Amino acid sequence: MDLTTVLGKDQGLLALKMGIQWHELSPEYSVATMPVEGNTQTFGILHGGSFVVLGESMGSIAANIYAHQNGLGMAVGIEVNATHTGSGVSGYIIGTCRSLHLGRTLTTHEIVCTNEEGKRLSTVRITNLIKKVAG
Repeated sequence: MDLTTVLGKDQGLLALKMGIQWHELSPEYSVATMPVEGNTQTFGILHGGSFVVLGESMGSIAANIYAHQNGLGMAVGIEVNATHTGSGVSGYIIGTCRSLHLGRTLTTHEIVCTNEEGKRLSTVRITNLIKKVAG
């Protein structure tokens, strides 16, 4: 999926370096994948920060699409948290992003990160502030 077509911008260099690929994308529901390989920490498992990068990327892009579609401005993250409940050891991590709140000034998304077998490995929650864009 080409974000430039949907949003007018790409996903940013960090998400590109992490290998994030988009499969579905809307303000309410998105799916993306990220490889474990290349995103590991010292012990050979997925770095916990990688879950946060995937989740924050997904929630921020979904919030920006919502803001753009509704003429509200742009969305910027103001809070993110993650609870890791498992380790990614190989293959791909699948992120499923669902909106919890889509308002005029705030959006909140929950991103569930699983392995390819469907085991939940991390849950990320992000709140974005919607700001007017000068122009």
